[in-house]
Amino acid sequence: MAEPLREQWCLGQRSPGAAGLGARGQGEPSDAVGFGVSPGQGVSTGEHGDGRRSKGLPFRGLLGWGVGGDAGAPTPTVLSPSLLKGQAEGPPITNVMFLKTHKTASSTVLNILFRFAETHNLSVALPAGQRVHLGYPWLFLARYVEGVEEGGPEQRFNIMCNHLRFNLPEVRKVMPNDTFYFSILRNPVFQLESSFIYYKGYVPAFRDVVSLEAFLASPGTYYNESQGLRNAYARNGMWFDLGFDNNAPAEDAYVRARLADVERRFQLVLIAEHFDESMVLLRHLLRWRLDDVVSFPLNLRSPGSVTSLTPEGQERAKRWCALDWRLYQHFNRTFWARLRTELGPRRLRSEVAQLQARQRELQALCVQDGAPKNKSQITDLRLRPYQSGEADILGYSLRPGLDNQTVQLCQRMVTPELQYTARLYTQQFPEKPPKNIPFLGA
Repeated sequence: MAEPLREQWCLGQRSPGAAGLGARGQGEPSDAVGFGVSPGQGVSTGEHGDGRRSKGLPFRGLLGWGVGGDAGAPTPTVLSPSLLKGQAEGPPITNVMFLKTHKTASSTVLNILFRFAETHNLSVALPAGQRVHLGYPWLFLARYVEGVEEGGPEQRFNIMCNHLRFNLPEVRKVMPNDTFYFSILRNPVFQLESSFIYYKGYVPAFRDVVSLEAFLASPGTYYNESQGLRNAYARNGMWFDLGFDNNAPAEDAYVRARLADVERRFQLVLIAEHFDESMVLLRHLLRWRLDDVVSFPLNLRSPGSVTSLTPEGQERAKRWCALDWRLYQHFNRTFWARLRTELGPRRLRSEVAQLQARQRELQALCVQDGAPKNKSQITDLRLRPYQSGEADILGYSLRPGLDNQTVQLCQRMVTPELQYTARLYTQQFPEKPPKNIPFLGA
């Protein structure tokens, strides 16, 4: 059974590796330590207000993926002109911070943001050295970003989206004042199920219990707060990612205060169960093209590694993760209210249909056999997803015979999180040793 990536990947503690959605669709922190200060200025197109890239480390140019396909393959497939449509009105917002929560389809969102950064020559706040997380599970510090040194010159980046535990004052040290902040949530019943499978051998609370159902029947038997940050995956993990205390009592006044903190800081909170609607809304608020938010599900589990809780188990999960449940309920309501305000039902249906049609077109264009594959079927190590715990994580192989331009587009869309992080790191910091991904070839 694979374990999460080891010490060098996460500032001295083994890291859980990539996160994502099973199906498409410590010093103890103070209560609000992740936020610390009031929200920043309003959102615009960039630090300069005109779409130019922020002051910061240059992206150092774009490196091609190289030629793909077989020498004897049929006539290369070329991009359909329809894939170039969907231009948004006005200049795009290019300073974006995404709080990447765990097991919430966030790896797919990260891929969208990495692609946008690469194709628009934007700088990315990447983990320093050999790490793939920005200090997680500790509260984020600016020095966890490559190129940022304490007492050194100020650095600002356009995009920030690798895993971190939210700490607003430190995030502001590396992101421009006009940054657009957003995150994503998932029903905590299913988020907890995914975490149990993915982190089974890593989280102390999960190691010695046969099933999530058994854990939820008597969580106090297995869960011990004193066992530290690794247990955050076992209770209120999304609350923890926001920088809050995941073991705090779910008292009404406390919960309302923290929800207000999130409302003030984040311009948008998406819902994983409604991913396509989320992408349509995101692209409108960022003024991006429709093609910018088209994606394939990444870090996807095979059906055989997805389990179901009984109705009683689901209710127990809601009580055990009461903070996450309140968080999800609140932002599920605000999400749909935002959709009604920004788009309306008719336009939303139309744009979701366009997005899904584009995804089908790209999947037919890019993906071998038109479907995800398990690890053993993916021969290109750059595309092989990381495996964790008892999860069988699927990935993609590209169709042979694609022309160079299409290979580049398709390969970006199917590259797993760790490989894409390493790739951008090499492009942005060519003078530094490349990130090593030790599980490749295993």
